[in-house]
Amino acid sequence: MKRVEQEPTMSEPKKTKYDRQLRIWGELGQTALENASICLLNCGPTGTETLKNLVLGGIGSITVVDGSKVEIGDLGNNFMVDEKSVGQSKAKCTCAFLQELNDAVKANFIEENPDSLIMTNPSFFSQFTLVVATQLVEDSMVKLDRICREANVKLIIARSYGLTGFVRISVKEHTIIDSKPDHFLDDLRLNNPWPELKRFVDTIDIKTPDPIAHKHIPYVVILVKIAEEWARSHNNNLPLTREEKREFKDLVKSKMVSLDEDNYKEAIEATFKVFAPRGISQEIQEIINDSSAEVGSNSSDFWIMVAALKEFISNEGGGEAPLEGSMPDMTSSTEHYINLQKIYQTKAEADCLSMEHRVKNILTNIGRDPHSISKPTIKSFCKNARKLKVCRYRMLEDEFSNPSVTELHKCSASEDYSSAIGFYILLRAVDRFAATYKKFPGQFDGRQVDEDATRLKTTALSLLSDMGCKDFVLPEELCNEMSRFGAAELHVVAAFVGGIASQEIIKLITKQFVPMLGTFIFNGIDHKSESLTL
Repeated sequence: MKRVEQEPTMSEPKKTKYDRQLRIWGELGQTALENASICLLNCGPTGTETLKNLVLGGIGSITVVDGSKVEIGDLGNNFMVDEKSVGQSKAKCTCAFLQELNDAVKANFIEENPDSLIMTNPSFFSQFTLVVATQLVEDSMVKLDRICREANVKLIIARSYGLTGFVRISVKEHTIIDSKPDHFLDDLRLNNPWPELKRFVDTIDIKTPDPIAHKHIPYVVILVKIAEEWARSHNNNLPLTREEKREFKDLVKSKMVSLDEDNYKEAIEATFKVFAPRGISQEIQEIINDSSAEVGSNSSDFWIMVAALKEFISNEGGGEAPLEGSMPDMTSSTEHYINLQKIYQTKAEADCLSMEHRVKNILTNIGRDPHSISKPTIKSFCKNARKLKVCRYRMLEDEFSNPSVTELHKCSASEDYSSAIGFYILLRAVDRFAATYKKFPGQFDGRQVDEDATRLKTTALSLLSDMGCKDFVLPEELCNEMSRFGAAELHVVAAFVGGIASQEIIKLITKQFVPMLGTFIFNGIDHKSESLTL
């Protein structure tokens, strides 16, 4: 019996329920969300705001871990508890409120202190797709990071602290097929047409005396013909310099026979597509040359397809990635446009079929089921082969013990980044302070704010010395502000930080869009945000 593979289908009620987000990340992305299990550590406002967004988005299951009870103070900053919750388990109460937002989500809670769980039961975390750790101190963050990496579980750390906060992703490697770049060049191959496109272009006379026909020649045909004409008189080279590009545009313009020819105006505007370099980008070259592309039985589907892509580019691709097959709108006769569309689609399908054969051969060679990577997955990979991304993250332990001094100096010298670096240092310094004084600066007794600010500055300077950045001048006012914060978790800041965290979680789970690479620092005093890669 012939095996038939179909794209995953979603029920109509779900399509209606998640209509807006389906338009962004599609059914594949939504299915990935619905199959994901999330563990939240600490369910203060930062944690609940993060989960709220995921629950509304249709995440598969959540497990809330928190050993504390709801206190009166929680009513002022956490919308997931109420007066009846006071004295009860915070994990249980927030879990119940979150469940009310979307009854399709499975919600569980565990009444245990996250720090204790990290110490005593590290294997607990291996059951989850992703762990969201909120309001952890540095020591617990480092231990959890090590645990999650060993279990191959994604980790996002988020923290709100007064008017500041941060979000940090930590995974060994995150690979993205559909990176959805904001701007990307259409894959039209105007500067490197394949034989079928060339033959079609050759059948059209751009010097036709018929004015109607002349107005309806698609710009793809115009530019391929003129690029060939240019190359013949320039040693088979396309325009490189600014002057040559201007001359090429003038050459296109000279072919117009009247001023109202929209197709030629489109061709002039699209000349930059001819100037693009042939072949693959440097970034894709680095990906196919990555050591992970030397695949084995334990390789991920992504790297197996990259290995197939490398073979394709060297063989039938002729130095190019598989054709995407889509065409933008353009002024054209219906007949020309449909014929062009068929040529692009046929080429894309042939390239995808070649990739499919190569993927199956590689899977067979490494002892895996040749059908274990589905046709829809290979098709998506081919369509996005020029947009692949690989993100790798330093371990928190490495960053904390050996940050990039060069990057620290560069950021500290920048007016835009100096406050972010200051908050980054102080967010680490408050944990050292707490380890020494058994409380955070300004916590419990507001009368000690000034004394704590002095102690905090001394702690921060010691930290800077350990980081190899002795000459960084820590603004006095930042130390004072951090002490005045008293480790408070303000809802307005928590909502913002939680929103950023949930956005990054969705990127990681759907494997669409490119997640942030550094530590995101929010400065609520100046209403600024920066990402630091240390």
